[in-house]
Amino acid sequence: MNDKRILITGGLGFIGSNLARRLVEEGSKVTVVDNLVPEYGGNEFNLADIRDRLTVEISDVRDPDSMSRLVEDKDLLFNLAGQTSHLDSMKNPFTDLEINATAQLSILEACRKRNPSIKIVFASTRQIYGRPQYLPVDEKHPWHPVDVNGVNKMAGEWYHIVYNDAYGIRASVLRLTNTYGPRMRVKDARQTFLGIWIRRLLEGNPIQVFGDGKQRRDYNYVEDVVDALLLAASDERANGKIFNLGSEEALSLENTAGIMTKQNDAGTYEKVPFPPDRKAIDVGDFVCDFSAFAETFGWRPKTSFDDGIEKTLSYYREHLAKYV
Repeated sequence: MNDKRILITGGLGFIGSNLARRLVEEGSKVTVVDNLVPEYGGNEFNLADIRDRLTVEISDVRDPDSMSRLVEDKDLLFNLAGQTSHLDSMKNPFTDLEINATAQLSILEACRKRNPSIKIVFASTRQIYGRPQYLPVDEKHPWHPVDVNGVNKMAGEWYHIVYNDAYGIRASVLRLTNTYGPRMRVKDARQTFLGIWIRRLLEGNPIQVFGDGKQRRDYNYVEDVVDALLLAASDERANGKIFNLGSEEALSLENTAGIMTKQNDAGTYEKVPFPPDRKAIDVGDFVCDFSAFAETFGWRPKTSFDDGIEKTLSYYREHLAKYV
């Protein structure tokens, strides 16, 4: 990545800022674009200490003129901007459509017209699969989204594949599972339930586990996800392909809460009934099969949940005020 001109949408957000930091260290010429809408997770503090080593554009992926200008001279685009809240997608479906589908098509049109040689890595979600018919869920699993967010993310990822196949704009898609780590949104549960759990834990409130706590999940520490993004960007075998990420650890929500309270040396968790709006879109057990990506690129998560949550809690003990 040395000397590459790189654009990151959502670059002041959680994954985007961690990726930007890595790329700056590798000698890339990084531009991040973010709209800093309060609900979407962008936070200027995420890159404040390296602000002089990259370019920050405060703009919106829904602005076609801005995106057309920004993609023009770039070698790589990490397309990470998105509306991530499943509940918000049900309450404001057209906003979710604008960000996760329409804006993605607009970005691809800008690339086709202004920079068809660019390479793109698009961050999608395991949410497109819906409730699993079998575990672990591989890329051949049927798609049956349970919320508007999953439908629109599915459209966004397939726009990228169509433009790869029809126009030769090199694009690949990574379907992410529960990503966590420093610089994630912890103000609420809009990004992941782990965020609000961290806030409650550090503020001395019990973690709330919905239902019986037996639902299993897999988690990826953000630095492992950054590794995967860089692999997809640097290897032509990723072009036109969709891959799951995931973890070899599958933890119940109750076990997850237990590890977090233990790592904090204090704190408790409690089981509470599912709120009706969340129950309607809950997928139950979900574990991804990431063997296709592992076999193609040699990627495996390096960070256990115990180690990753320790690093994450340590970060927020120092910086929580910047995120709440």
